[in-house]
This record gives sequence, C-alpha cells and structure tokens, in this order.
Amino acid sequence: MPSAPRPARLLAAIGVVLALAVAAAPPTATVAAAREGGIECPIGQNDCDVWDDDPGTPGGGNPGGGNPGGGDGSSGGSGTCQYQGEVLPCYDADLGWFNNGDGCYYKLAQPQPEDTPEGIQWYVATCNGGDLGSVDTVPLAEPPPGYGAPPDPEELARRALASISLLPPRAAIAPRKDVGPGLVGLPVWMWASPGESYFGTLKASASDRGLTVSIAAKVDKIVWDMGNGDKVTCHGPGTPYDPQGPKAGGPSPDCGYDGGYAKADTYEIFATTHWNVHWTGGNQSGDIPQTRTSGIIQVQIDELQVVTR
Repeated sequence: MPSAPRPARLLAAIGVVLALAVAAAPPTATVAAAREGGIECPIGQNDCDVWDDDPGTPGGGNPGGGNPGGGDGSSGGSGTCQYQGEVLPCYDADLGWFNNGDGCYYKLAQPQPEDTPEGIQWYVATCNGGDLGSVDTVPLAEPPPGYGAPPDPEELARRALASISLLPPRAAIAPRKDVGPGLVGLPVWMWASPGESYFGTLKASASDRGLTVSIAAKVDKIVWDMGNGDKVTCHGPGTPYDPQGPKAGGPSPDCGYDGGYAKADTYEIFATTHWNVHWTGGNQSGDIPQTRTSGIIQVQIDELQVVTR
C-alpha cells in the first residue's frame, strides 16, 4: 500500500543535505542598501568593511580597505571641530586649539614680543584646517573661541574605538545552496564565528592632557535577513549544525528559522551584528552604536516530493 514518509524520516533526510562549511559570496545590492542605511566604519578603523570570502581567513578581503565615516551615520568624531566637512582633533599638541569659526589652530607665541601692548597676546595661527603652509602670528585681546578647552571625552572614546577591530560576522547557515538544497517547511540553522573580535567584549582606552577614557565593546544582538522579508534576531553566535548530532533535522537550540521557508526558491541571507560601545571618563559616560554586516550566503529550498509505488 502506498504511504507517505513519516515526519521523523523527513527530518532525518534534511540532516543529510544540511552543511557545516561557509563561503560568503560578494555583497549584492541588498547588502549594499543595508550598508547605506548606516553600516559604516569609525574613523581610522579600516577593517570593518571587509567581506569574508574564505573560511580560513578571518574577516577576508583586504584588511587595509575600508570606508572612513561614523558608525550608524555619525561623523566618527565628537562633531565639535570640523573644517570643510572633515572632522579634526579639537586639540593638537604642536598646533594648539582649533577654532571652528576660521578653521585655524591657535597656540601662544613663545616668547611674546617685548613691545606687545598691554592686554594683547600674540598667537601662532595655523589655518586651513592645520595646513602647515598657512601659518601666521596674530595679536588678540582675548583667546580665540575654543582655546584652552579640555579634551572631549567622546572624542577620546572614538579614538579608542579606532584602535580596536570590530569584525563583521562570519556567517553560516544550514542548508546551503552549494552543498545541497533544503526543503519547504523544514528548519534552517544560522550561526556565526564566536570570538572577541566578532562578538566582544573588547576593551581599549585613550588619553589626552590628563584625561583617560575607557571603552568596552560588545554585541547586543545579531539580526539575520532571511532574503524573503523576514528577519530573525539572536542574542549570541548560535550553534553550528552537526548532521550527525542529536539535534540533526530539528530546530536550532538558540538561533534558527524554525518554520522554514514557505515556498521553493533560492534565497540570499546575510547577518548584521549590532555592537554597543560603552565609554566612561572625565565623570561622564555614553554609548556609541556600531553595526557590522556579513557577506551573502545562498540557500536553495526545494518542494518536498512524495514518491509512491
């Protein structure tokens, strides 16, 4: 008598085609659009914009690449000192303090001229955003705006952030197209490489003129775009799929698309880690959000075919 396969056999069958290996494809327009929504590198951190194209090479790609800018659309600095759209340090040990009003750094001239009128001080002004080709000595009755300002703690926090590497997740799924198809309605497992550079906690500090700011960066969540409009949020790297393990064929214990896909197709999946960088220093504290996005992984889903005799 003809009979349909039992669900347990179907789950066991999917264990044969699910995969462990990962090879992320180059970013597509989908990921590019996500990146335009605020997935950026902080200033000086040039390895966050790298795609994992080799499971044996953490981060993949060219570690010297990157796109300077502020994470989640920020300017990457404190935002208080800029010249022609470029964020500059508000203080430079050689040039002095920056004045946003005219784009010049100022420091007291040493020594002061002997014939300086009372109430006047001479300042060395290095203008055009610190261009050393534009230096002059000017007399002023009052210090220019910004002169003598203490270090900005958030600017120091971003300087500390630029000294560490928040790597994009090395994402993996089972099933995966280049290994074998999955089936409509069966679970999909997702996971990413664990480790401090991928999930934290990473710590660093930066100091300037007696002020030290410390940061601690960790991932709050990882959001998986399933390629069909659905998103799955996990709060850890997930569990790698083991086709021989006791949970083979069932749902992931901590990061999965349990209901599976509703129709046959090829789907493009990518993951985004959401970091929070908490900083403290100078009797102040704050948070700097950051995001990092993986490359594309394809999953092929087929219809379940029931064979009768």
